[in-house]
Amino acid sequence: MTTPGVDDAVHEKEAVTERRLHPITPLRRAWAPVAVVIGWAVHDPDQAQRQLTRLTTTMLLTSLAVVVAAGALYGFLTWWFTHFAVTDTELRIRTGLLFRRTAHIRLERIQAIDVTQPLLARVAGVAKLRLDVVGTDKKDELAFLGEREARALRAELLARAAGFAPETAHEVGEAPARELMRTPPRDLALSVVLTGATWMSLLAALVVPPLLWWATESLWTVLATAVPLLGAAGASSVGRFVTEYDWTVGESPDGLRIDHGLLDRSHETVPPGRVQTVRIVEPLLWRRRGWVRVELDVAGSSNSVLVPVAPREVAEAVVARVLPGVVVPPPSALVRPPRRAGRCLPVWWRGHGLAVTDAVFASRQGLLRRSLALVPHAKVQSVRLVQGPWERLWRIAEVHVDTGANKTVTARLRDAQEAAELLRAQAERSRTGRRGARPDRWMV
Repeated sequence: MTTPGVDDAVHEKEAVTERRLHPITPLRRAWAPVAVVIGWAVHDPDQAQRQLTRLTTTMLLTSLAVVVAAGALYGFLTWWFTHFAVTDTELRIRTGLLFRRTAHIRLERIQAIDVTQPLLARVAGVAKLRLDVVGTDKKDELAFLGEREARALRAELLARAAGFAPETAHEVGEAPARELMRTPPRDLALSVVLTGATWMSLLAALVVPPLLWWATESLWTVLATAVPLLGAAGASSVGRFVTEYDWTVGESPDGLRIDHGLLDRSHETVPPGRVQTVRIVEPLLWRRRGWVRVELDVAGSSNSVLVPVAPREVAEAVVARVLPGVVVPPPSALVRPPRRAGRCLPVWWRGHGLAVTDAVFASRQGLLRRSLALVPHAKVQSVRLVQGPWERLWRIAEVHVDTGANKTVTARLRDAQEAAELLRAQAERSRTGRRGARPDRWMV
């Protein structure tokens, strides 16, 4: 049995205003029919060439007009049938021309909202909202919105996710940010030059194609190999510089703000309490300048870089904001494996080290490219001890620490007795550490 007054109130409460994306959005989808034609031509180039030679100028222009018109119509219809609405508890996104899809995104499940602006979007004054949601691998997005509307909607969604009342959430506005560090373009360019991966990719692109030509004398084989190698060299050098240009880290009540990009501008947020692991990476050629790179493992998020390059003291200050109360162990505090570990890993065993503090499990690996992983005890999901037959012979074992980001940090080449004690102690530290863990919600 239902009560009319109650039902009317419920329906009135659930009634929301649906909104459309920016009118420029149809241009984003209009290329789809053109892509179909190009894909057919690439798939069967001989047939495409035969069909093209049969067309007269009039037929060619007519066909082009039809394809352009179809693209414009498709773009308009996809824009027309796309709506979004913000309710008291969720963000709804309805899409689909022939097959309808409605995404119900619970506000309390939102853990990150990034604003990105590709180059053409910056020119047009629009932006894209990308949402990281707990429990999903694929990001939902709203593309495109006006730049001001995108920032206002982001602030409203974060305010509602933090528990602000719906009637006041839109008045909260974007939380102010305090700049913590900014990467100078000169330092970024020099760090790219001093990265071994850049030189290895470039060397492979210069050496491998001539060797293939000498061995096969096949132009297609050389091109099929040279193009990917040149692309990898460009991505590790020019691509990285363009992506990480003007890297700025700021602190706000909703987390750490990261702004970067020369052509495509991105505005990302590292959610509070969602960081599972922090890695301080120190390439060999950076050590003379005292530079490091800071990388992250964030549960359910694609954020992977916190600081592209910075002096160690600046990087550690930023790490302290991500992991409050954590002091990065100095190299002298890291305990090396026993010398007999060299039987399992000659020479490179010297690059491994371990330190366990009241706040983190810290494991270092790498001799040329050092990487120190810091895992807060509260973020440890499970601890495992692994020992192979050769390791058993030399009384060596490994301790694996699994985090909520589906990543594992390993303390390798430890004494077997030490590893067994570490296993028991780490399980207890993780249990007690979760009691005082930071909340995962926004702005709290």
